[in-house]
Amino acid sequence: MSDMKTVATQASVEYFINGVEHKGRREDALKLLELYAQITRTQAIMWGPSIVGYGAYQYERADGSQHSFALAGFSPRQANMAVYLMSGCNHHNQKLSKLGPHKHTSSCLYIGRLAKVDTTILAALIADDIA
Repeated sequence: MSDMKTVATQASVEYFINGVEHKGRREDALKLLELYAQITRTQAIMWGPSIVGYGAYQYERADGSQHSFALAGFSPRQANMAVYLMSGCNHHNQKLSKLGPHKHTSSCLYIGRLAKVDTTILAALIADDIA
């Protein structure tokens, strides 16, 4: 079985967020902590060194190995905020069209600043994704 590099840790979420160098990203991360807590009704934990995650789900990789990963989460990166939509961004095209400025890959939604997007739509995306 192959080992996953990103696993749940005991690291402090607050310590991590307070250490985010980019002031705006740090402020947005604190807002996302509140938003995710309202939506998921679970406590945030660190997944690896830089992902704030909520809940967990189990999955099987193509090689047959079983793994666990955050059901929902985000990462305040230097260039943008990464919001993870584990069911895939393509499942949310209608809402994404109303979100505001963003980019996305298969499961990562990249946002510059929360103030530039519709956070009601963002909350709906997160809630739909974990449903």
